[in-house]
Order: sequence, then structure tokens, then C-alpha cells
Amino acid sequence: MDKQEVLEKAREFNVKFIRLQFSDLFGVLKNVAITVEQLEKALDGELMFDGSSIEGFTRIEESDMYLKPDPKTFLVFPWRPRDGAVARLICDVCKPDGTPFEGDPRYILKRVLKEATDMGYTMCVGPEAEFFMFVLDEQGRPTTVTHDKAGYFDMSPVDLGENARRDMVLNLEQMGFEIEASHHEVAEGQHEIDFKYSDALDVADKVMTFKLVVRAIAQRHCLHATFMPKPIFGINGSGMHMHQSLFQNGQNAFFDPNGPQQLSRVAHHYIGGLLKHARSFAALTNPTVNSYKRLVPGYEAPVYLSWSAANRSALIRIPAKRGASTRVELRNPDPSCNPYLAIAATLAAGLEGIKNRIEPPAEISANIYRMSDEEKASQGIASMPATLIEAINELKGNEIMTKMLGEHAFTKYIEGKMKEWDEYRTQVNDWEIKRYLTAY
Repeated sequence: MDKQEVLEKAREFNVKFIRLQFSDLFGVLKNVAITVEQLEKALDGELMFDGSSIEGFTRIEESDMYLKPDPKTFLVFPWRPRDGAVARLICDVCKPDGTPFEGDPRYILKRVLKEATDMGYTMCVGPEAEFFMFVLDEQGRPTTVTHDKAGYFDMSPVDLGENARRDMVLNLEQMGFEIEASHHEVAEGQHEIDFKYSDALDVADKVMTFKLVVRAIAQRHCLHATFMPKPIFGINGSGMHMHQSLFQNGQNAFFDPNGPQQLSRVAHHYIGGLLKHARSFAALTNPTVNSYKRLVPGYEAPVYLSWSAANRSALIRIPAKRGASTRVELRNPDPSCNPYLAIAATLAAGLEGIKNRIEPPAEISANIYRMSDEEKASQGIASMPATLIEAINELKGNEIMTKMLGEHAFTKYIEGKMKEWDEYRTQVNDWEIKRYLTAY
């Protein structure tokens, strides 16, 4: 849509309020709410906000920033009242001179996509975001008590989240999502809703919207939905497997009917780039202290740097479909990531693999979880970082990731994550109290 179509849609749907949405550097959705009378002014990019108050943005002496709405992202929230409806627009963040702000995650992704375009490629992404739903206490605060004890693909009455998921799907479909599957996941209280792949920028926008809708609808069912990667010790955590493919001249560039396993050299080099830089982009695809509580052996989470056409213990899996559906499935990302930065980082790694013809190691078909340390070492199978600080240090030493983020975003991201790590490492937690208080 263009500006005029947005104004017409707002009148058609009786919109009164518009949320101008954008992401901070760490993937937290922000918004400025305006009335419909200010919509035309907003679409002209004339609305200013204080960037110094947003995590990872600017210093207080250079705080004036502008929101430039993307008309294609206009939609109405179907769960809000029809009379005086609420709509949203996703915005790019600009500096006072109208140029893109270097710390805007959406701009960072656009910049890497431009690099892919210059090489002749467009990127498609299909995410699989998992989440937990917990009951609330008497004060309406979230607990870590799951609302059911169901397991993978269970149905009601065991799966008590069925009605909430149904409402989530219906609302998402009204907002333009094409839902492919909805089901209970492996862990108790854990769920997954998959929507159809699309171009990378559209998918990053949709991931932000998806998380907002899931949490809003769960709240209406008196539940708390969380995309925290590992809220409960001893059961599976939540991932966001990321299916990726490149297209060139309308054809899937990963497919070659005459190649090994019908994969093209482009696909092999893309996989090589992902594996080479996986430890370095982990701080972006798995950005929290809690992310590394999920990336441990034993809970189906990918820990080892390897690839396979079928093996789900590998970091990268190649799903069976070929032709236009040929793709790589990167299994380490989790839904706490900033989708703009996670997609940008993985694309940058894959493009580096293509440019430098990086060959991946041999495919691993055996179950890596059952290998001894000696067996893994003999086959050169390394591991993902085990902690956030290890991932941060890998990111700091990687030139490709530093360039992808840009100086401003790189500096602010490292500063924010170091602060998060320092806060975590200096806390005294329940495990320490139970282990040491009476023992010493």
C-alpha cells in the first residue's frame, strides 16, 4: 500500500488509534500511539521521538529521531474494539536529516539484504517459534506453573491450550498470516504455531507481530505466554528454527537436480559460511543468559557444529523437500532474539560462504548426542558457545559480524550484553543457596 491507501483503509475500518512500532537493538517491541488525525503527518515522516530513552540507540545530546512508517505494514488489530479500532504501522528509524539511523535493526537487515541483491539473490525465511503458556497467580502475575501436562501433538482434554491457540491462529489469519500448523510441543505447557515463509524483511516484521499477538491473546485467556528460551529446568526449551533459502532469477539457488543430494554448490557454500560463523553469530541468534540453558545436550537443542540431510542432532538440517522448497534449517536460534539482527547475521555468514566458496565439513549422519567426546573430536565436531560471555567474546572477534552490525550497533550491543552478563554473574541464586548455605 501507499500513503493514500493507508488513509483510506484507516477510514474504512473506523481506526481511531495507530501504534507506530519499531524494535530496540535487543528485540523489544516499542511503539508510539497516535490518533488518526495525526496519521497523515506520521506517514510523511514528521513525527519525532526521544531516541536516548531507547535501549541501544543514541546519547542524550543527539536524541531527536524520526519514525518513518512502512505503508506495507499497516494492519488493524482484530481483537480490539471495532468502534475506534486500533491499527499499527512498523517504522524505520531516521535521523533528523532523513537518513537511516545506523542502530535501527530493521535498517541493518535491509543493508545485508541489499548486499544479497547485489549478488543476485533474494532471501526467504520460515521461522518456527515455540513458546510456553503459564497460569497466573491470584494477583494476575505470571508463574512458572504450566497450564497443562500435555506432550507432543497431544489433543484436548490433555492439551488445555487448544482454545488459546485457536484464537491466536484466527487473529493472525485476520492480520494476513498464512498459518501452516498449530500444535502442542514436547514440553508440558509448550506450543508452536508455524506461518508460511516469506521474504526476509517481511518475516522479521511478522516475528515481531507474532510475539505481540500470542502474548495479547494468551492474556485474554488468563494465561501468560513467554518466548523465554528455557523457563523450566529439566524439560525442553523453546527454539525458533529458521528455514532459509536463496532465490536467483525466480529459481531456488539451493536446488541442483544433479548435485549431491540435489543441493547446489551455492547451498554447500552457504552451509559452510553458516558453520564457520555460527559461534560468532550466537550472541545474536541466542542473545540472553537464559539462551544457553537451552543449548545443552539432552533436550533436542542443537549444540554441535555440523550439518545433515536428516539428523536432528546437527546444527543445520536439510529438510527432505527439493525443487522450489529446497532449504537449510538452522536450529540454534531461539525466540528471544531480535529477528532483524538474527536474520541479518545468518545471511551475512551465508553470503560470506558463497563469496569465498567455503566448503562445509562432511555431513554427519550419526546421532551426535550419543557420541563420546573422543568420537566428536576425531570428526572435528566443535560445539556452540556454552555461555553468553563466551558468545560475546566470539562476536567481538569476528570481522564479518562487526561489519554487518556497523560500528554504532556493534558497540551498543556489546555494551548492553556485557551489562546483562555482569548483572547475572554477580547475582546469588536459589541453586547456590541450596548447595552451599548449610554445606559450609
